[in-house]
Amino acid sequence: MNFRHLEYFVKLAENEHMRLTAEQLNTSQPNLSHAISVLEKELGVELFEKKGRNIYLTRYGKIFYDYVSSGLYQLYSGKQMLQEIASPENGQIQLGFIYTMGSALTPKLAKDFLAIKNNEKIRFSFSQGNSSDILQQLKNDEIDIAICSKIDEDTDIHFDILTEQKIVIVVPNTHALSQKKAVTLNELAEYSFVYYNKQSGLRPYIDEILHTRDIQPTITCEVEEDHSMLGFVGCDYGISIMPDIPSISAYPVKKLLIADDIPARFIYLATKKNKKKTPAVQKFYDYCLEKSLTPYTESFN
Repeated sequence: MNFRHLEYFVKLAENEHMRLTAEQLNTSQPNLSHAISVLEKELGVELFEKKGRNIYLTRYGKIFYDYVSSGLYQLYSGKQMLQEIASPENGQIQLGFIYTMGSALTPKLAKDFLAIKNNEKIRFSFSQGNSSDILQQLKNDEIDIAICSKIDEDTDIHFDILTEQKIVIVVPNTHALSQKKAVTLNELAEYSFVYYNKQSGLRPYIDEILHTRDIQPTITCEVEEDHSMLGFVGCDYGISIMPDIPSISAYPVKKLLIADDIPARFIYLATKKNKKKTPAVQKFYDYCLEKSLTPYTESFN
């Protein structure tokens, strides 16, 4: 069924006037008549009937009009929506981020990006979760960009280093270590831990830095995100190794520096390989890379 013929039918049904409709469609009356004839032949019914010099929709034409007019409206709306999304000035960005990045970095990046001239009308849609969930959303095309940990080498995902995240020790205010400013990892070996669960992107990192010092942590409970961890530490379930986030100060805990040299903990900007970015997504992606490697705790606290 020819899309143009459907447009001709809807306009003629609304006007019920051949000459006027042909003029509005910038076509000839014979061409308009031919389009309607082709439609009627394909459908096997007459859509219009003549009464003198005028034409009117038949009963079949009225039924067909209700379906075609609403269908064309949906198609036009979809086309307009895609054009807006693909616009560099009016597009949409589906951004996923891990819990830790919701307290400062992600809102800061989005706000500063929107403050740039010609970006004001771009719209963000945010999704939050652990790294495993966020990366799966990226693979499923549910989001355009992810701010997360690099869990494994993945042939479908491209990772760029975005920033370095400072890691600290957190203990209850009443803990034996709370009077110190810094501790070595070996000093932690005798204490119980509140630990990230296996879905967390931080879990492999913390496992590794403890493993290199032959520390097998005693884990009292496992949690998924940072505020739950702070809550359990504050209630004396154990100590934790976690990112230095601003909200630590809101809990009854003490933050200690790590005296050892430990590997850098990087946060990544992840995108799906071989997926074309819309102009708005590309602009935000480039903007984030311009800001990459800015220390998180210095610039975003």
